[in-house]
Order: sequence, then structure tokens, then C-alpha cells
Amino acid sequence: MTTPILVTGGTGTLGGHVLPLLRDAGRDLRVLSRRERAPGEGVEYVTGDLLTGDGVDAAVGGVETILHLAGGARHDDRATAALAGAAARAGVRHLVLISVVAADKVPLAYFRYKLGAERAVADSGVPWTVLRAAQFHDLALMVAEKMTKLPVVPAPGGVRWEPVDSREVAARLVELTLGEPAGRVADLSGPEIHTLADLCRGYLRAQGGRRPMLPVRVPGKLGRAYRTGANLAAEGADRGTLTWENFLTEQVSRRHPRKPANKR
Repeated sequence: MTTPILVTGGTGTLGGHVLPLLRDAGRDLRVLSRRERAPGEGVEYVTGDLLTGDGVDAAVGGVETILHLAGGARHDDRATAALAGAAARAGVRHLVLISVVAADKVPLAYFRYKLGAERAVADSGVPWTVLRAAQFHDLALMVAEKMTKLPVVPAPGGVRWEPVDSREVAARLVELTLGEPAGRVADLSGPEIHTLADLCRGYLRAQGGRRPMLPVRVPGKLGRAYRTGANLAAEGADRGTLTWENFLTEQVSRRHPRKPANKR
């Protein structure tokens, strides 16, 4: 009988893809959540807070592998340090972290927190694996939806993304979680590079809409980072296969399913 795998962030977008894959692999799961939840088949929910440390040692107790998916706009470094410390005290054998491509190159607080989380894992003394992934299609969709609500869509010059499907990231994370600690593995990004303006145009086409676009320049260090492609995946990165256009087609079909033809 194997020990359960502890998953943080198991109730989020990525967790929703990861949990079924780990269950299909025959693994029992323990999911750390800030709120109490009813257990599911093969899934135990435990309450705890990574920022305060409440319940974290209890959640980690008795597990050998942790998949850390939980994250937010702020303080990922602190939360991950608390988890890594608990993992070290409990003798965990493998700590897997999802991070973001170019965590060490983009001058934004979100990226700095992610880099701090990577360092907390690497310095914990627990054998570890870190996967850096590009922005998910889900995030690109949210950004495109918000930007195209404006009468004129801002088109930041030089801003390029290579969005990847969250299901492909989940599959790679499951593979890594079930394997041996590997340190920092190859980045995972999408199959294509798009400007932010192109992502918005694609979204508008999928919706059957149009908007004028206004080129804008991103100033300062952040603008230089984007214009030089510092935010893009490192050489030798793994690439997903689902394109932005295919993802949008899926979304449109899901939101506006075709009605069956009337039979006579």
C-alpha cells in the first residue's frame, strides 16, 4: 500500500486536471485546502493555511511526495517556504513545484515571488523537481476577454506570449510527480508564440467581433524584458500541442453548443 500524495492547490484549474490523472494512476490523494471539504473516492481533504502555517505539519505528516500547485499574486515565496520546511521535518522524499517561465528574468512582483518559491524548494534539503510553465490558455483568455471589452483595444508593442494548455501542464506534472526527483526540468510552453494583440484578434475572430487596436509602448525595464523576449521559454523547452486557435474553438463550442436539428 502506497502513501498518499499531498497536493496543494488541488481545487484550482490545474488541480482539477491533475487529481483525476493521479487517481487514474492508482494513487490516493490528500488535498490541502483552506476550507473544509467532503472527501471523495481516494481523495482526503485536510484544512490548513500555508501563509500562517496552521495545519501544514499535520497535512504533510505521513506522505512521501508533495505536488505544490497552490499559488497567487503575492507571497508564494513565504507559502512555499512554510511547506518546504514542513516537508523537511516530515522526511518527505520528493517535492514538486510548478513555477513560471522566466521567473528569474521578468521584473514583476509575481515572477519574483515564484523565483523565491523555487529557491525555498531548492534550499529545503528535500529532493525536488521544478517545472516552469508558460502562461495558460485560461489566463490568455481572461486577459483577451477583459481587453476586448474596451472600445479600443490596447496593443502593447513587443509583448509576446507562448500560451500552453493547462491539461498538458497537468499531464507533465503527473509524470514528474510519479517519477524521481529531477531538479529543474525543461520549461513547458505552448506550440506557438503570439503577440498580445494577436491573442486578442484571435479571440475577437472566434466571437465574430471586431475592435480597433491602439499600439502602446511598455516603458522601463519591463518593456525591455518583453521586447528582448526575456519572458519566453528557455532554449530546449518542451512544447505543448494544443494551439490558441484550437483552444478558442473549444471554448466557443462549449459556450454556444449547436442545437440539434429538428426532425420531421
